[in-house]
Amino acid sequence: MDTEIRIERVLPATIGRVYDAWTRADLLAQWYCPNPELELKVQADVRTGGSYVVEMGPHVVRGTYLEVDPPHRLVFSWKWDGTEDEPTRVEVELTETLDGTRMLLSHTGFANAEDAANHRMGWDPEVLRLVELLNARRPDPAADRG
Repeated sequence: MDTEIRIERVLPATIGRVYDAWTRADLLAQWYCPNPELELKVQADVRTGGSYVVEMGPHVVRGTYLEVDPPHRLVFSWKWDGTEDEPTRVEVELTETLDGTRMLLSHTGFANAEDAANHRMGWDPEVLRLVELLNARRPDPAADRG
């Protein structure tokens, strides 16, 4: 088994909308937890050297933004509260395509394959929730004028 996670998807949205979903706390709070039953709180200071905190019910992950290149790339550290594990590294690369936006998500630096597999079980449903958020019908101001 591998000690890295790599997820590649073409998302049904513009690169700006996908980047916003990764960087705006109000949007992150709608998808950035694998379990929709848990209360999700997000604080994010999205700039190189800025920090973030994500509370997923009793589980808290935090880190620092290492690279911020809007709207193409985010790199940040990832560390769970209450563990002695070394921080891992998440990279998100976004590229415009004819069908939307290609997202390449890499999460590296795990101590062992089991830890990577456990995180993969979290990322997979999170990415599905991201797709649902991006697919949600956006209000049409012209149609909503009553």
